[in-house]
Amino acid sequence: MTATQPISVIEESGAINGHAHGLSKQELSHCYRTMLLVRAFDDTCLKLQRSGRIGFSIPNKGVEACQVGAASALRKSDWIFPSYRDFGMALYHGVKPLDMMHNMYGNAQDSAKGRQMPVHFSFDAPIHFVSISSPIGTHIPQAVGAAYAAMMRKEDTVFLTSFGDGGTSSLGFHSGMNFAGVWKAPVVFLCQNNGYAISCPTEEQTASDGYAIKAKAYGMPGVVVDGNDLLAVRKVVGEAVERARKGGGPTLVEARTFRMGGHSTSDDPTRYVPKELVEYWAKRDPIERFERFLAQAGYWKKGDRDRLYDECMQEVGAAARAAEETARPALETVFTDVYADMPAHLRRQGQAAFDLAARKGDASAGDGKFPL
Repeated sequence: MTATQPISVIEESGAINGHAHGLSKQELSHCYRTMLLVRAFDDTCLKLQRSGRIGFSIPNKGVEACQVGAASALRKSDWIFPSYRDFGMALYHGVKPLDMMHNMYGNAQDSAKGRQMPVHFSFDAPIHFVSISSPIGTHIPQAVGAAYAAMMRKEDTVFLTSFGDGGTSSLGFHSGMNFAGVWKAPVVFLCQNNGYAISCPTEEQTASDGYAIKAKAYGMPGVVVDGNDLLAVRKVVGEAVERARKGGGPTLVEARTFRMGGHSTSDDPTRYVPKELVEYWAKRDPIERFERFLAQAGYWKKGDRDRLYDECMQEVGAAARAAEETARPALETVFTDVYADMPAHLRRQGQAAFDLAARKGDASAGDGKFPL
């Protein structure tokens, strides 16, 4: 089988062959700074996890252009049903690193009140960013259901659901694709094909010629794009978004990229990823590629990255310090946000917990090793 050639816009030299991206200098600068902010958040969280200050994180190095390019094609009124490797989508639309750090620490300001894993963000504003789910693919049919509801209400809204190549092996992917195709739901399925589903390479996961081809079976277009090319991702996702918005139905976008790190901070990629493959993709760093484009456009010069990255690291560092100093969630939050009117049995359990805490003191994490 011969793999489909991915759509690209930015050449290795930085030229774009007359592509009309329609972005102002300010918008391009925002895309660039967001990619640097993703990397700064990523680097900081890795250090926090290794030093035992947070329990878990998901590396994003190498996939920044895929996230930011896709996010830039959405309106703030649209909805994102993300995977856990989508830092950039939230940051692009104005979510602050501090809001994300509260989740990493699971403190009282965390939107989930400490009841989710780290990296499982959820935000109502400035964009609809639905709570990230750990079970692979479960959010895909949820996005389709929400999109169908919006379509029935005749809302001018598009739903983007993002997942890794491993997500295509889930039941949620197939049922979600099937329903979206039948209903012509306004959904963009974004498969970030980063080469490995944890340690399982693509060739051991699917017998098809990539992932975009799977769209044909569900009656929708499938498009392959260079996931390390921000402008190409924006172009392809933007076209899929407009198609969905006009009632044309869903699209499956396969963005070919590579995560230059482990699946998570619990993973050692050197055990299964060939060194030569990492070196190959390192030369195709999406940030460096975007820099070459910006330089050709006269918007970037040597030294800009160091200055901006230092700003990003300071912003993320300040966020980490503030989140670490924020109090833990109060005990009563264990019993809230489930029932509008708390049932009697839960009220009794809550009171028993409060009485125990009053007599014995608050529970502590103990001295065991973090299990993840």
